[in-house]
Amino acid sequence: MDLWIPITVFAAFCQNARSALQRHFTARLGTTGATFVRFGYGVPFALLYLAGLHFVGGMPLPEPNASFAIFGMIGGIAQILATFLLVYLFSLRNFVAGTAYSKTEPVQAAIFGLVLLGETITPLAGVAIAVGVVGVIFVSLAGKPVSAGALLTALTGRPAQIGLASAAMFGISAVCYRAASLALGGPGFLMQAGFTLAFVTAFQTLAMVAWMSLREPDQLRASMTHWRGAVWVGLVGVAGSAGWFTAMTLEKVAYVRALGQVELIFTFIVSWWFFREKLMPGEIVGTVLIAGGIVLLLLGT
Repeated sequence: MDLWIPITVFAAFCQNARSALQRHFTARLGTTGATFVRFGYGVPFALLYLAGLHFVGGMPLPEPNASFAIFGMIGGIAQILATFLLVYLFSLRNFVAGTAYSKTEPVQAAIFGLVLLGETITPLAGVAIAVGVVGVIFVSLAGKPVSAGALLTALTGRPAQIGLASAAMFGISAVCYRAASLALGGPGFLMQAGFTLAFVTAFQTLAMVAWMSLREPDQLRASMTHWRGAVWVGLVGVAGSAGWFTAMTLEKVAYVRALGQVELIFTFIVSWWFFREKLMPGEIVGTVLIAGGIVLLLLGT
């Protein structure tokens, strides 16, 4: 088994747990505060992980360059916007559907990967991604009459637009992170990913602190007040990000993010067990399609 596969599954599991925790914090902190804790409380863990790779693992630190910094900062801003939109989306629809809209990211990541990095995908992998997107549409239509009008509403309504925008930002950030990590040119995929993670997380924290200090100081204070729970968001978030960064250093972004749709299966479990939300037949069918798309993806890579 290629190493990027189990790493991606681990990252998807952590991302699902982090999203669930962030949804819990949205009611207490608001959208901006819940977005900030993902980055602000992740910095110490990202730096600790980097220190572990260097001092315990004996891996030399890479030498950053202009390409690394530019791609890292663009990716960092795009991820902040994507996370903000996703957290806001949770207030518009239930947990499952909110995550589902963002799962169109693999298609957009494939496009951005082609445009920015010149990376192509195999025909079977393209079919796999398409099957996964169809599964997402089924989830978004769950509980509604399946008709042309319902399909149009699901794709053009406000929640869909926010979800698609979030997916686009996630796609841009993922491609930029891969570009930044590869720009380091060594000394190995773990250190490249860990160094990129630490740089991006620190940059995101500084950017959000500056913004919130000027525009939403109450949200910044609130995020400090709820530090006990926010620490867990930071820990789980960095664990997931370490997985994503490592997997995307090893493999094309489109493949990694397509496999990452396994998160939706984890979402169903969390939605049913933790949030006690009722699952619709369409959501179940959509999940089966997503799982089928994942199988095709693994066969096509």
